[in-house]
Amino acid sequence: MTELEAKGLRLHAGSRTILDGIDVAIGAGEIVGLIGPNGAGKTTLLRALALLSAGGSGTVTLDGVPLATLKPAERARRIAYVEQSGLAAWPVSVAHLVGLGRLPHRNGRNAAADEEAVRVALQATGCEDFAERAIDTLSAGERSRVLLARALAGQPQILLLDEPVAALDPAQQLAVMELLGDLAKRGMGVMAVLHDLPLASRFCHRLVLLKEGKVLAAGKPKTVLHDDLLAQAFAIRSLRGTADGQGYVLPWRRL
Repeated sequence: MTELEAKGLRLHAGSRTILDGIDVAIGAGEIVGLIGPNGAGKTTLLRALALLSAGGSGTVTLDGVPLATLKPAERARRIAYVEQSGLAAWPVSVAHLVGLGRLPHRNGRNAAADEEAVRVALQATGCEDFAERAIDTLSAGERSRVLLARALAGQPQILLLDEPVAALDPAQQLAVMELLGDLAKRGMGVMAVLHDLPLASRFCHRLVLLKEGKVLAAGKPKTVLHDDLLAQAFAIRSLRGTADGQGYVLPWRRL
């Protein structure tokens, strides 16, 4: 069972503490939602888990092995990180960009497997209809889905996503979260930064609530999305209900 685990993560920017002793883990077959107010350290934590944030302390291990000791190609094969911006530096085609997700696997001897992985990733993210378009002609939401497809083409064991539904319309938000659910059922471990509390409560197996660089709460959604914790973290009052036999929570009013 693949597990990515961090212990005692600390990171400072000048006199400001960004991460303050964070312990967190992502296991195979689960979606972990990373929530919290702006500036809580969510993106920094996600980058630290991918060894993209320098200058901090603490440990990050993959199946008990320090992540820093693995060769970059092996890390890239096993862990994929998708940033929020959705920017692309060159006007390459969508298919070409998604194909870059296969670079850690390519050895010149299995082109058919690479092509199939790209095809599956394009189909899973609904990008096949614009596979030949240039990436710089797409909307922000379409680019977001393409970058997710690039990560999936690499067939990682752990997927780290920074606000994967932020630029998407409601139907696409549901489609992406349903896709993440399917990936988890097939054994992938997923951690996603989310600001949409209803989606977090519905699709995540566990939530980690950050505030000011610390873990304020962690556990099942119904535990973390408690009224008192939401008031403490976001200064909001929530509205709760049930639909299709499942509870939900909505941000309703500022305190």
